[in-house]
Amino acid sequence: MSEISAAPTASDQRAKRNVLVLVLAQAFLGAQMPMIFTIGGLAGQSLAANACFATLPISMIVLGSMLTATPISSIMQRYGRKVGFFIGAGGGALGAAIGAYGLMQSSFTLFLLGSLFTGVYMSAQGFYRFAASDTASEEFRPKAISYVMAGGLASAIIGPQLVKLTAQSMVVPFLGTYLVVIGVNVLGSLLFLFIDIPKPPTPSADAPKGRSRLELLATPRIAVAIICALVSYALMNLVMTSTPLAVVGCGFETADAANVVTAHVLAMFIPSFFTGHMIARFGVEKIVALGLIVLGGAGTVALMGVELEHFFIALILLGIGWNFGFIGATTMLAGAHAPEERGRVQGMNDLIVFGGVTFASLASGGLMNCSGGSVQQGWTAVNLAMVPFLVLAGGALIWLAMRPREA
Repeated sequence: MSEISAAPTASDQRAKRNVLVLVLAQAFLGAQMPMIFTIGGLAGQSLAANACFATLPISMIVLGSMLTATPISSIMQRYGRKVGFFIGAGGGALGAAIGAYGLMQSSFTLFLLGSLFTGVYMSAQGFYRFAASDTASEEFRPKAISYVMAGGLASAIIGPQLVKLTAQSMVVPFLGTYLVVIGVNVLGSLLFLFIDIPKPPTPSADAPKGRSRLELLATPRIAVAIICALVSYALMNLVMTSTPLAVVGCGFETADAANVVTAHVLAMFIPSFFTGHMIARFGVEKIVALGLIVLGGAGTVALMGVELEHFFIALILLGIGWNFGFIGATTMLAGAHAPEERGRVQGMNDLIVFGGVTFASLASGGLMNCSGGSVQQGWTAVNLAMVPFLVLAGGALIWLAMRPREA
């Protein structure tokens, strides 16, 4: 009996070590994302000839993530997580370097190219949560995913504070921030030397091949998990991308926008300390549903006014809703496929999710700057756009709940 119970414990010792490395990576390397999301739209607005394209740099980051999700997943499936994570950090450093050069040359085109390469890091970062579950037992899996996502708590503090210190530190606005991002990627990549996730074994000729992508998409639980992850992430991105533009456009300072983003990212990751426990206790479907309800609450508060407290409360709720919805959907997906299907389903998931996020970030700038005669009208349009997608995800969850439980 003792030998049977020892196996999961030994497995979780390795999993806990990997979780620690991934938490540190999420905290340090992940700081570049709130940095770039805080200033990307503002820098784009200063470089773009048309204000409607202000958030295009953010869209290019998400597009780069979408385009590289499947290749990086395949690389990880063949060569291991470590190789994929080093590629991600390299992409982040290269993207920041090109972005910095674009700022020096006042070139919107170069700045967009740098943003595209930054998407390589964003794509690799998206696999931290899956890597956390690779060596974890079924019981520890939701907690492992949740803890790694909690690493973003530190990035929520580090990133915006670095923006405050560096955004206006050089003659060219925001150049200092992008130079710091290069260093973050170079130094942070050293963490991956300590990760201990075995490379997937090379399958034999007679090994199970798993389901095709179409068969996976036709699996109700996988389809609903992808829809809920897509809606949670896309709506969070839609509103967050416009927030710095709305805050500054309503007469507040860039530092105020950074503070709002800090509160938002803290709210994204603080719940991760107990999200996994809530999933284990109440079931993943209920936590995803709660996330969608909180996202709806964020939109409601945003529509109530444009005082600074409205921005803070709306963005805090937006972060909490994303946490419950996205971590819940990730947990649902992680338990719905066989090991040999891991690379295929995870790459497909991130391709679809970040495809939706790309569309959301593109729509964000247009809705914000080009859908009305004032900042307030644009902000209203952004938040009203959440409604049909929340209905879609909620309907998918209800449909899944009404089906017989799958084996």
